[in-house]
Amino acid sequence: MTKLNAQPIIEIKDVVKCFSVGSTEITILKGISLIVQKGELVSIIGPSGSGKSTLLNMITGIDCPSSGEIVVTGQPIHTMSEDKLAAWRSESVGIIFQFFQMLPALSLLHNVILPMELVAVRKYTPKERRQRAEHLLETVGLADQMHKLPSQVSGGQQQRAAIARALANDPPLLVGDEPTGNLDSRTSQEVLGLFNEVARQGKTLIIVTHNKELAACSRVIEIQDGRISRDECGSRIGWTGH
Repeated sequence: MTKLNAQPIIEIKDVVKCFSVGSTEITILKGISLIVQKGELVSIIGPSGSGKSTLLNMITGIDCPSSGEIVVTGQPIHTMSEDKLAAWRSESVGIIFQFFQMLPALSLLHNVILPMELVAVRKYTPKERRQRAEHLLETVGLADQMHKLPSQVSGGQQQRAAIARALANDPPLLVGDEPTGNLDSRTSQEVLGLFNEVARQGKTLIIVTHNKELAACSRVIEIQDGRISRDECGSRIGWTGH
């Protein structure tokens, strides 16, 4: 049961998403409704083309629904302008990419500092931004790598730096689309450990994945043909549930 008086971090109501391909209209999401509470680690699974990434794009405001309502961190993002969405996203959502998306000319440290410099209302002074970036990189085990360029470290180290970057502005929500899909098994386990630690600290994580280990220790939402076909709890301690 959901805790009484707890405001969900994500509320999705009857979301439909359609695309036009030539003269044909394709419906990708077919009336999705979903509630996610603060501190949940959620895996979204399903076959290719089922609507997983489209649902993630709805949650982050990267794409908008054809119909339905999406409220994230208390904000009705389905009604926001692009400018307001960009400002909201920079402060409220940390995005972890499969292929890291690190700026190659910047050190890992400056890749993590950059999001703090790009927000409309800066939370931190220049000194605080550097100190926070250093602390986050130390937290993900990169204290001795932070001054290197992305090309000088491994893929797993780049992904850990990407997690630190996603946390830079202290967002309540982190999302990832196959963030372990480009990593070997051992490195995937390290990243999964970081996800669990971040969730234990009260952040909410929504991860599109094919990783069975992640699905086993999280709430699993399975998408089939644009609909939720399964929504069940994994074994992670602290899951709040419905």
